[in-house]
Amino acid sequence: QVQVVESGGGFVQAGGSLRLSCAFSGSIFKINAMGWYRQAPGKQRGLIARITSSGSTNYADSVKGRFTISRDNAKNTVYLQMNSLKPEDTAVYYCNTEIWTCSWCTRGDYWGQGTQVTVSS
Repeated sequence: QVQVVESGGGFVQAGGSLRLSCAFSGSIFKINAMGWYRQAPGKQRGLIARITSSGSTNYADSVKGRFTISRDNAKNTVYLQMNSLKPEDTAVYYCNTEIWTCSWCTRGDYWGQGTQVTVSS
């Protein structure tokens, strides 16, 4: 009922920039806060940026000042602008949100398929 499409990952040199996008479509009644997570090899997946439905944001210390999360509520899309990338930012990046597909439905937890970001030194 809900489809998720992530895009924008790739290979970049240190100091470069990338922009990730994550679009949710289908039977959507309401979307809660949206977030970006990442998982590096051998490490647990962790939250790096979050934006509420009203636009309030918070970031992990490791990306604060370099990454910017934003959302387009009309398009049910969340973005992650990543600047001044470092080799330690190399990871698979996942978007995540909670969606109600109808007013009486329980909320569901939805994840993007993941997109690889590789930063070379």
